[in-house]
Amino acid sequence: VLEKTDELLGESRNGPFFCGVNFTAADIAWVPFLERYSAQLPCLHDGLNPRDAAQYPHLNKWFHAMETTVPAFACRVRGCASSWRKVLSMAGYGNSGVPFDVAGRMNDIWLEESKPQSEDERIRDQKLWEEYTATRPHLAQTPSAEAGSVLVKNRNLIVKDTLKRVDLLKDMNMPLDEKGLDEAMRALAAILIYGKKEDGKYNELEAASDEAFNVRGVLELALFLDQRMCVPRDMGSMSADAIKRVAGLSL
Repeated sequence: VLEKTDELLGESRNGPFFCGVNFTAADIAWVPFLERYSAQLPCLHDGLNPRDAAQYPHLNKWFHAMETTVPAFACRVRGCASSWRKVLSMAGYGNSGVPFDVAGRMNDIWLEESKPQSEDERIRDQKLWEEYTATRPHLAQTPSAEAGSVLVKNRNLIVKDTLKRVDLLKDMNMPLDEKGLDEAMRALAAILIYGKKEDGKYNELEAASDEAFNVRGVLELALFLDQRMCVPRDMGSMSADAIKRVAGLSL
């Protein structure tokens, strides 16, 4: 399937999309399948990656074009690989659970995804975000700040949902009472909105962000939310990735 899809894209005049240089309905029809393949297949089989430029050059260019030249897709419509991988954990593996090799690959990919962005990646995403939000003034100025905004707006529902899972969270060093969770939620929102030291951007807000990092359970809460979220249902993938990077600091 991947080989034939790559060949089909290769037949497209001037690429990188299915109908040439322009994004069309054909790409909209294909994206749910190819996005899922790119997230799940590398977990299931070593060396099977639809984004492999050497093996599938046209697919690689298509993924790149979708994620760097179509702002609405990149900022809000695109699902995240983590959400697609969660489907694997619910697959019919029986009482033995997810096979060890599959779970290992999933964990390795998550660790890679949770690393800090490079400056080039941050600039690329911010440029797309600004283009996307130009006609959407209700959104925050950065993907990370938008994640914080979503948490603040929905914190009561998120706290209630978290409290339903107290038995599963006892070993996560998280506060498991409503007040403590609300404080951790606000702290996480502050980190996402104000930034982190390595961002080098938050200047006068440095004290507020430092304080937020010291709130009990804030990083563990980020890890729980990363595991719990469904993207793009709950927020766009860029914003969800910001939470994932904070969660990565807990390890």
